[in-house]
Amino acid sequence: MGISSLEHVTSCGPEDPEKGLDNSVADEGENSIIKPSIDRTAHPDGGLRAWGVVLGAFFIQFCSYGYIFFSYCLMTDYYTRIYMTAYSASSIAWIGSVSPFLLFAIGLFVGRLYDRGYCMHLVYGGALLISLSLFMLSLIKHNQYYGAFLCQGVGVGLGGGMIYLPSLVIVSQYFDKKRAVAMPIVTAGASLGAVVSPIMLNSLLQRPNMTFAIVSSIYASLITAILILACYLMKPRFAPPKSYANYSESLRRFSRDTAFVTVTIGLALFGLGVLFPLFFLQLAAIENGLSKEFAFYSLVILNGCGFFGRIACAFLTRRIGVDTLAMVSIVVCGGVVFAFMAIRSVLSVVFVGVVFGFFWGIFVATCSPLVAMLTDNMEEIGLRLGTAFAFAGLAELIGPPIMGALRSGNHWWRPAVFSGTLLIATGACILAVRIISRRRKVSSTA
Repeated sequence: MGISSLEHVTSCGPEDPEKGLDNSVADEGENSIIKPSIDRTAHPDGGLRAWGVVLGAFFIQFCSYGYIFFSYCLMTDYYTRIYMTAYSASSIAWIGSVSPFLLFAIGLFVGRLYDRGYCMHLVYGGALLISLSLFMLSLIKHNQYYGAFLCQGVGVGLGGGMIYLPSLVIVSQYFDKKRAVAMPIVTAGASLGAVVSPIMLNSLLQRPNMTFAIVSSIYASLITAILILACYLMKPRFAPPKSYANYSESLRRFSRDTAFVTVTIGLALFGLGVLFPLFFLQLAAIENGLSKEFAFYSLVILNGCGFFGRIACAFLTRRIGVDTLAMVSIVVCGGVVFAFMAIRSVLSVVFVGVVFGFFWGIFVATCSPLVAMLTDNMEEIGLRLGTAFAFAGLAELIGPPIMGALRSGNHWWRPAVFSGTLLIATGACILAVRIISRRRKVSSTA
Protein backbone atom coordinates (compact mmCIF):
# COMPACT_ATOMS: atom_id res chain seq x y z
CA MET A 1 0.00 0.00 0.00
CA GLY A 2 2.00 2.94 -1.21
CA ILE A 3 0.86 6.03 -3.03
CA SER A 4 -2.33 4.24 -4.04
CA SER A 5 -3.46 4.47 -0.46
CA LEU A 6 -3.80 8.19 -0.92
CA GLU A 7 -5.83 7.94 -4.08
CA HIS A 8 -9.10 7.13 -2.34
CA VAL A 9 -9.76 10.56 -0.87
CA THR A 10 -12.91 11.88 -2.44
CA SER A 11 -14.27 15.06 -3.85
CA CYS A 12 -17.29 17.09 -2.74
CA GLY A 13 -19.96 14.90 -4.24
CA PRO A 14 -20.78 11.79 -6.24
CA GLU A 15 -21.09 11.35 -9.94
CA ASP A 16 -24.41 11.94 -11.68
CA PRO A 17 -25.57 8.36 -12.26
CA GLU A 18 -27.90 9.31 -15.10
CA LYS A 19 -25.60 11.43 -17.25
CA GLY A 20 -22.25 9.98 -16.27
CA LEU A 21 -20.95 13.53 -16.07
CA ASP A 22 -19.90 15.88 -13.30
CA ASN A 23 -21.17 19.35 -12.64
CA SER A 24 -18.24 21.58 -11.89
CA VAL A 25 -17.83 25.10 -10.67
CA ALA A 26 -16.19 27.10 -13.42
CA ASP A 27 -12.80 28.71 -13.02
CA GLU A 28 -11.70 32.32 -13.12
CA GLY A 29 -14.65 34.54 -12.41
CA GLU A 30 -17.37 32.04 -13.39
CA ASN A 31 -17.93 30.53 -9.96
CA SER A 32 -21.71 30.52 -10.36
CA ILE A 33 -21.71 28.75 -13.74
CA ILE A 34 -22.01 24.97 -13.79
CA LYS A 35 -19.98 23.05 -16.35
CA PRO A 36 -21.29 19.52 -16.98
CA SER A 37 -18.23 18.32 -18.88
CA ILE A 38 -15.51 17.77 -16.28
CA ASP A 39 -14.56 14.16 -15.67
CA ARG A 40 -14.12 13.31 -12.00
CA THR A 41 -11.43 10.79 -12.82
CA ALA A 42 -9.24 13.51 -14.36
CA HIS A 43 -7.18 15.68 -12.03
CA PRO A 44 -5.20 18.81 -12.90
CA ASP A 45 -2.36 17.60 -10.63
CA GLY A 46 -0.99 21.11 -10.50
CA GLY A 47 -1.55 24.59 -11.81
CA LEU A 48 -2.27 27.88 -10.11
CA ARG A 49 -5.83 27.00 -9.12
CA ALA A 50 -4.91 23.62 -7.65
CA TRP A 51 -1.97 24.88 -5.60
CA GLY A 52 -4.10 27.83 -4.52
CA VAL A 53 -6.55 25.36 -2.96
CA VAL A 54 -3.64 23.67 -1.18
CA LEU A 55 -2.58 27.06 0.19
CA GLY A 56 -6.13 27.84 1.31
CA ALA A 57 -6.42 24.49 3.08
CA PHE A 58 -2.98 25.10 4.64
CA PHE A 59 -4.26 28.40 6.08
CA ILE A 60 -7.38 26.70 7.45
CA GLN A 61 -5.24 24.13 9.25
CA PHE A 62 -3.18 27.02 10.63
CA CYS A 63 -6.26 28.75 12.05
CA SER A 64 -8.09 25.65 13.31
CA TYR A 65 -5.94 22.76 14.51
CA GLY A 66 -2.81 24.87 15.00
CA TYR A 67 -4.47 27.66 16.98
CA ILE A 68 -6.97 25.60 18.97
CA PHE A 69 -4.52 23.04 20.28
CA PHE A 70 -1.51 25.13 21.12
CA SER A 71 -2.39 28.76 21.76
CA TYR A 72 -4.35 27.68 24.82
CA CYS A 73 -1.26 26.06 26.34
CA LEU A 74 -0.02 29.63 26.79
CA MET A 75 -3.43 31.08 27.68
CA THR A 76 -3.86 28.56 30.50
CA ASP A 77 -0.89 30.06 32.32
CA TYR A 78 -2.08 33.63 31.64
CA TYR A 79 -5.62 32.95 32.85
CA THR A 80 -4.41 31.13 35.98
CA ARG A 81 -1.92 33.78 37.08
CA ILE A 82 -3.50 37.03 35.85
CA TYR A 83 -6.91 37.11 34.20
CA MET A 84 -9.02 34.36 35.84
CA THR A 85 -7.59 34.32 39.35
CA ALA A 86 -10.99 33.67 40.95
CA TYR A 87 -11.19 30.25 39.31
CA SER A 88 -9.27 27.04 39.87
CA ALA A 89 -6.78 25.63 37.40
CA SER A 90 -9.15 22.71 36.85
CA SER A 91 -12.01 25.02 35.83
CA ILE A 92 -9.76 26.99 33.50
CA ALA A 93 -8.49 23.76 31.92
CA TRP A 94 -12.02 22.95 30.76
CA ILE A 95 -11.86 25.84 28.30
CA GLY A 96 -8.85 24.27 26.62
CA SER A 97 -10.33 20.76 26.71
CA VAL A 98 -13.72 21.59 25.19
CA SER A 99 -12.28 23.39 22.17
CA PRO A 100 -10.19 20.52 20.70
CA PHE A 101 -12.94 18.08 21.66
CA LEU A 102 -15.45 19.97 19.52
CA LEU A 103 -12.91 20.29 16.70
CA PHE A 104 -13.12 16.52 16.18
CA ALA A 105 -16.38 15.51 17.85
CA ILE A 106 -18.64 17.37 15.42
CA GLY A 107 -16.85 15.61 12.57
CA LEU A 108 -19.67 13.06 12.52
CA PHE A 109 -22.13 15.77 11.48
CA VAL A 110 -19.67 17.77 9.39
CA GLY A 111 -18.77 14.66 7.42
CA ARG A 112 -22.42 14.00 6.65
CA LEU A 113 -22.94 17.58 5.43
CA TYR A 114 -19.74 17.41 3.40
CA ASP A 115 -20.90 14.28 1.59
CA ARG A 116 -24.13 16.09 0.73
CA GLY A 117 -22.25 18.88 -1.01
CA TYR A 118 -22.14 21.56 1.70
CA CYS A 119 -18.37 21.89 1.54
CA MET A 120 -18.12 25.67 1.17
CA HIS A 121 -21.14 26.33 3.39
CA LEU A 122 -19.19 24.70 6.19
CA VAL A 123 -16.02 26.62 5.37
CA TYR A 124 -17.74 30.03 5.26
CA GLY A 125 -19.82 29.35 8.37
CA GLY A 126 -16.89 28.00 10.38
CA ALA A 127 -14.60 30.88 9.42
CA LEU A 128 -17.27 33.40 10.42
CA LEU A 129 -17.86 31.68 13.76
CA ILE A 130 -14.13 31.59 14.60
CA SER A 131 -13.68 35.25 13.70
CA LEU A 132 -16.75 36.36 15.67
CA SER A 133 -15.75 34.28 18.71
CA LEU A 134 -12.21 35.69 18.81
CA PHE A 135 -13.43 39.28 18.55
CA MET A 136 -16.01 38.64 21.28
CA LEU A 137 -13.20 37.21 23.43
CA SER A 138 -11.58 40.65 23.46
CA LEU A 139 -14.70 42.03 25.19
CA ILE A 140 -14.67 39.75 28.23
CA LYS A 141 -13.80 41.31 31.58
CA HIS A 142 -11.49 40.17 34.36
CA ASN A 143 -12.72 36.88 35.91
CA GLN A 144 -15.57 36.61 33.38
CA TYR A 145 -15.20 32.87 33.04
CA TYR A 146 -18.40 32.11 31.15
CA GLY A 147 -17.42 34.56 28.41
CA ALA A 148 -14.05 32.89 27.86
CA PHE A 149 -15.65 29.45 27.95
CA LEU A 150 -18.30 30.33 25.36
CA CYS A 151 -15.96 32.24 23.03
CA GLN A 152 -12.67 30.37 23.23
CA GLY A 153 -14.03 26.98 24.21
CA VAL A 154 -17.36 26.54 22.43
CA GLY A 155 -17.31 29.13 19.63
CA VAL A 156 -13.78 28.57 18.37
CA GLY A 157 -14.12 24.80 18.83
CA LEU A 158 -17.32 24.57 16.78
CA GLY A 159 -15.98 26.89 14.09
CA GLY A 160 -12.74 24.94 13.87
CA GLY A 161 -14.65 21.68 13.57
CA MET A 162 -16.68 23.05 10.67
CA ILE A 163 -13.63 23.96 8.58
CA TYR A 164 -11.15 21.26 9.64
CA LEU A 165 -12.56 18.25 7.78
CA PRO A 166 -13.33 20.00 4.45
CA SER A 167 -9.77 21.33 4.30
CA LEU A 168 -8.42 17.78 4.46
CA VAL A 169 -10.57 16.35 1.68
CA ILE A 170 -11.10 19.11 -0.89
CA VAL A 171 -7.49 18.88 -2.10
CA SER A 172 -8.21 15.45 -3.58
CA GLN A 173 -10.37 17.04 -6.27
CA TYR A 174 -7.28 18.60 -7.82
CA PHE A 175 -4.53 16.03 -7.24
CA ASP A 176 -4.03 12.38 -8.10
CA LYS A 177 -0.38 11.52 -8.76
CA LYS A 178 0.83 14.41 -6.60
CA ARG A 179 -1.72 13.89 -3.86
CA ALA A 180 0.89 12.34 -1.57
CA VAL A 181 2.75 15.65 -1.74
CA ALA A 182 -0.24 18.00 -1.52
CA MET A 183 -2.07 16.53 1.49
CA PRO A 184 0.86 16.53 3.96
CA ILE A 185 1.62 20.11 2.93
CA VAL A 186 -1.93 21.00 3.97
CA THR A 187 -1.56 19.37 7.38
CA ALA A 188 1.77 21.19 7.89
CA GLY A 189 -0.28 24.36 8.34
CA ALA A 190 -1.36 23.09 11.77
CA SER A 191 2.24 22.74 12.95
CA LEU A 192 3.14 26.19 11.65
CA GLY A 193 0.15 27.63 13.51
CA ALA A 194 1.27 25.79 16.63
CA VAL A 195 4.66 27.52 16.37
CA VAL A 196 3.53 31.03 15.40
CA SER A 197 0.50 31.38 17.70
CA PRO A 198 2.21 30.83 21.08
CA ILE A 199 5.24 32.95 20.15
CA MET A 200 3.08 35.84 18.97
CA LEU A 201 0.72 35.73 21.96
CA ASN A 202 3.58 35.36 24.43
CA SER A 203 5.39 38.36 22.93
CA LEU A 204 2.29 40.57 22.99
CA LEU A 205 1.11 39.61 26.49
CA GLN A 206 4.52 40.40 27.99
CA ARG A 207 4.42 44.01 26.81
CA PRO A 208 3.31 46.37 29.61
CA ASN A 209 1.21 48.55 27.29
CA MET A 210 -0.77 45.59 25.92
CA THR A 211 -4.01 44.67 27.67
CA PHE A 212 -5.84 41.39 27.18
CA ALA A 213 -8.46 43.17 25.05
CA ILE A 214 -5.85 44.68 22.73
CA VAL A 215 -3.93 41.43 22.32
CA SER A 216 -7.14 39.50 21.62
CA SER A 217 -8.22 42.07 19.03
CA ILE A 218 -4.86 41.97 17.26
CA TYR A 219 -4.85 38.21 17.09
CA ALA A 220 -8.51 38.06 16.03
CA SER A 221 -7.73 40.47 13.19
CA LEU A 222 -4.82 38.31 12.03
CA ILE A 223 -6.85 35.09 12.09
CA THR A 224 -9.75 36.81 10.30
CA ALA A 225 -7.48 38.07 7.53
CA ILE A 226 -5.99 34.60 7.04
CA LEU A 227 -9.44 32.98 6.98
CA ILE A 228 -10.72 35.47 4.40
CA LEU A 229 -7.81 34.57 2.14
CA ALA A 230 -8.41 30.87 2.76
CA CYS A 231 -12.10 31.17 1.83
CA TYR A 232 -11.14 32.93 -1.39
CA LEU A 233 -8.67 30.19 -2.33
CA MET A 234 -10.86 27.21 -1.38
CA LYS A 235 -12.83 26.55 -4.58
CA PRO A 236 -14.38 23.09 -5.15
CA ARG A 237 -14.28 21.77 -8.71
CA PHE A 238 -17.64 20.03 -8.53
CA ALA A 239 -21.20 21.10 -7.81
CA PRO A 240 -23.18 19.52 -4.93
CA PRO A 241 -24.33 15.93 -5.62
CA LYS A 242 -27.84 15.05 -6.70
CA SER A 243 -27.83 11.90 -4.58
CA TYR A 244 -25.96 10.72 -1.53
CA ALA A 245 -25.57 7.74 0.76
CA ASN A 246 -28.19 6.99 3.41
CA TYR A 247 -26.88 8.05 6.83
CA SER A 248 -28.25 5.18 8.93
CA GLU A 249 -27.32 2.51 6.40
CA SER A 250 -23.81 3.92 6.15
CA LEU A 251 -23.29 3.77 9.92
CA ARG A 252 -24.53 0.18 10.04
CA ARG A 253 -22.16 -0.72 7.23
CA PHE A 254 -19.28 0.97 9.04
CA SER A 255 -19.95 -1.09 12.17
CA ARG A 256 -19.59 -4.29 10.14
CA ASP A 257 -16.35 -3.15 8.48
CA THR A 258 -13.66 -4.77 10.63
CA ALA A 259 -10.82 -2.73 9.17
CA PHE A 260 -12.63 0.58 9.67
CA VAL A 261 -13.65 -0.29 13.24
CA THR A 262 -10.05 -1.25 14.01
CA VAL A 263 -8.57 1.97 12.64
CA THR A 264 -11.21 3.98 14.53
CA ILE A 265 -10.21 2.23 17.76
CA GLY A 266 -6.59 2.99 16.93
CA LEU A 267 -7.29 6.70 16.45
CA ALA A 268 -9.24 6.77 19.72
CA LEU A 269 -6.26 5.23 21.54
CA PHE A 270 -4.03 7.79 19.85
CA GLY A 271 -6.29 10.63 21.00
CA LEU A 272 -6.29 9.29 24.55
CA GLY A 273 -2.51 9.15 24.81
CA VAL A 274 -1.04 11.78 22.52
CA LEU A 275 -1.84 14.91 24.54
CA PHE A 276 0.40 13.91 27.46
CA PRO A 277 3.68 15.04 25.84
CA LEU A 278 1.98 18.01 24.17
CA PHE A 279 0.43 19.33 27.39
CA PHE A 280 3.05 18.29 29.94
CA LEU A 281 6.46 18.71 28.28
CA GLN A 282 6.66 22.35 29.39
CA LEU A 283 5.70 21.48 32.97
CA ALA A 284 8.20 18.62 33.08
CA ALA A 285 10.97 20.98 32.01
CA ILE A 286 10.09 23.54 34.72
CA GLU A 287 9.77 20.96 37.50
CA ASN A 288 13.21 19.61 36.63
CA GLY A 289 14.81 23.00 37.21
CA LEU A 290 14.94 24.36 33.66
CA SER A 291 14.14 28.02 33.03
CA LYS A 292 10.57 29.07 32.20
CA GLU A 293 11.78 30.72 29.00
CA PHE A 294 13.36 27.50 27.77
CA ALA A 295 10.31 25.52 28.90
CA PHE A 296 8.11 27.74 26.72
CA TYR A 297 10.32 27.14 23.69
CA SER A 298 10.33 23.38 24.30
CA LEU A 299 6.83 23.32 22.79
CA VAL A 300 8.00 25.50 19.92
CA ILE A 301 10.74 22.94 19.24
CA LEU A 302 8.23 20.09 19.35
CA ASN A 303 5.78 21.78 16.98
CA GLY A 304 8.51 23.03 14.67
CA CYS A 305 9.75 19.47 14.24
CA GLY A 306 6.13 18.41 13.72
CA PHE A 307 6.02 20.79 10.75
CA PHE A 308 9.04 19.11 9.17
CA GLY A 309 7.59 15.69 9.94
CA ARG A 310 4.43 16.48 8.00
CA ILE A 311 6.43 17.76 5.06
CA ALA A 312 8.65 14.66 5.16
CA CYS A 313 5.51 12.51 5.03
CA ALA A 314 4.82 13.88 1.54
CA PHE A 315 7.95 12.18 0.25
CA LEU A 316 8.15 9.12 2.49
CA THR A 317 4.69 7.78 1.56
CA ARG A 318 5.85 7.26 -2.02
CA ARG A 319 8.55 4.87 -0.83
CA ILE A 320 7.06 3.27 2.26
CA GLY A 321 3.28 3.44 1.99
CA VAL A 322 0.72 5.13 4.22
CA ASP A 323 -0.04 2.24 6.57
CA THR A 324 3.58 1.25 7.10
CA LEU A 325 4.64 4.85 7.68
CA ALA A 326 1.80 5.42 10.15
CA MET A 327 2.62 2.25 12.08
CA VAL A 328 6.35 2.96 12.35
CA SER A 329 5.92 6.63 13.28
CA ILE A 330 3.40 6.04 16.08
CA VAL A 331 5.46 3.22 17.60
CA VAL A 332 8.48 5.54 17.68
CA CYS A 333 6.31 8.19 19.37
CA GLY A 334 5.26 5.67 22.00
CA GLY A 335 8.85 4.72 22.68
CA VAL A 336 9.92 8.36 23.04
CA VAL A 337 7.14 9.06 25.54
CA PHE A 338 8.73 6.55 27.90
CA ALA A 339 11.76 8.86 27.90
CA PHE A 340 9.71 11.34 29.95
CA MET A 341 10.81 9.39 32.99
CA ALA A 342 14.42 10.38 32.22
CA ILE A 343 13.94 14.13 31.65
CA ARG A 344 16.56 15.88 33.76
CA SER A 345 18.37 18.31 31.47
CA VAL A 346 18.03 20.62 28.48
CA LEU A 347 19.39 17.87 26.23
CA SER A 348 16.74 15.38 27.33
CA VAL A 349 13.92 17.89 26.76
CA VAL A 350 15.28 18.74 23.31
CA PHE A 351 15.54 15.03 22.48
CA VAL A 352 11.91 14.38 23.40
CA GLY A 353 10.73 17.52 21.58
CA VAL A 354 12.66 16.85 18.37
CA VAL A 355 12.06 13.10 18.00
CA PHE A 356 8.48 13.02 19.25
CA GLY A 357 7.55 16.16 17.30
CA PHE A 358 8.94 14.84 14.01
CA PHE A 359 7.29 11.40 14.15
CA TRP A 360 4.06 12.79 15.64
CA GLY A 361 3.88 15.12 12.64
CA ILE A 362 4.32 12.18 10.28
CA PHE A 363 1.56 10.18 11.94
CA VAL A 364 -0.95 13.03 11.95
CA ALA A 365 -0.31 13.57 8.23
CA THR A 366 -1.18 9.92 7.54
CA CYS A 367 -4.44 9.77 9.53
CA SER A 368 -6.81 10.98 6.80
CA PRO A 369 -5.31 8.84 4.00
CA LEU A 370 -5.31 5.90 6.40
CA VAL A 371 -9.08 6.14 6.81
CA ALA A 372 -9.62 6.99 3.15
CA MET A 373 -7.81 3.93 1.84
CA LEU A 374 -10.45 1.76 3.58
CA THR A 375 -13.31 3.55 1.82
CA ASP A 376 -14.76 1.82 -1.25
CA ASN A 377 -17.79 4.09 -1.70
CA MET A 378 -16.41 7.59 -2.15
CA GLU A 379 -19.80 9.13 -1.36
CA GLU A 380 -19.16 8.15 2.27
CA ILE A 381 -15.64 9.51 2.76
CA GLY A 382 -16.71 12.58 4.71
CA LEU A 383 -18.87 10.53 7.06
CA ARG A 384 -16.13 7.94 7.56
CA LEU A 385 -13.51 10.56 8.40
CA GLY A 386 -15.97 12.40 10.62
CA THR A 387 -16.88 9.23 12.51
CA ALA A 388 -13.25 8.30 13.15
CA PHE A 389 -12.36 11.86 14.21
CA ALA A 390 -15.38 12.02 16.53
CA PHE A 391 -14.09 9.08 18.57
CA ALA A 392 -10.60 10.59 18.60
CA GLY A 393 -12.07 13.88 19.83
CA LEU A 394 -13.92 12.18 22.68
CA ALA A 395 -10.69 10.46 23.71
CA GLU A 396 -8.80 13.76 23.66
CA LEU A 397 -11.41 15.28 25.98
CA ILE A 398 -10.84 12.69 28.71
CA GLY A 399 -7.13 12.05 28.12
CA PRO A 400 -5.56 15.09 29.85
CA PRO A 401 -7.57 14.73 33.11
CA ILE A 402 -6.51 11.08 33.32
CA MET A 403 -2.87 12.04 32.75
CA GLY A 404 -3.12 14.77 35.36
CA ALA A 405 -4.56 12.36 37.91
CA LEU A 406 -1.83 9.80 37.21
CA ARG A 407 0.84 12.48 37.65
CA SER A 408 -0.39 13.47 41.12
CA GLY A 409 2.38 13.31 43.68
CA ASN A 410 4.92 14.13 40.96
CA HIS A 411 4.88 10.55 39.65
CA TRP A 412 5.91 11.19 36.06
CA TRP A 413 6.44 7.52 35.25
CA ARG A 414 2.76 6.65 35.57
CA PRO A 415 1.35 8.94 32.84
CA ALA A 416 4.45 8.26 30.70
CA VAL A 417 3.88 4.51 30.79
CA PHE A 418 0.13 4.95 30.23
CA SER A 419 0.59 7.30 27.27
CA GLY A 420 3.42 5.33 25.70
CA THR A 421 1.48 2.08 25.94
CA LEU A 422 -1.57 3.65 24.28
CA LEU A 423 0.51 4.96 21.37
CA ILE A 424 2.17 1.59 20.82
CA ALA A 425 -1.29 -0.02 20.96
CA THR A 426 -2.30 2.39 18.19
CA GLY A 427 0.52 0.94 16.11
CA ALA A 428 -0.79 -2.56 16.81
CA CYS A 429 -4.23 -1.51 15.53
CA ILE A 430 -2.71 -0.20 12.31
CA LEU A 431 -0.80 -3.45 11.88
CA ALA A 432 -4.10 -5.31 12.26
CA VAL A 433 -5.70 -3.04 9.65
CA ARG A 434 -2.85 -3.78 7.27
CA ILE A 435 -3.29 -7.53 7.72
CA ILE A 436 -7.07 -7.32 7.26
CA SER A 437 -6.70 -5.19 4.12
CA ARG A 438 -4.19 -7.56 2.55
CA ARG A 439 -6.40 -10.57 3.26
CA ARG A 440 -9.31 -8.78 1.61
CA LYS A 441 -7.17 -8.03 -1.42
CA VAL A 442 -6.08 -11.65 -1.70
CA SER A 443 -9.64 -12.97 -1.33
CA SER A 444 -10.99 -10.51 -3.90
CA THR A 445 -8.44 -11.61 -6.50
CA ALA A 446 -8.84 -15.31 -5.76
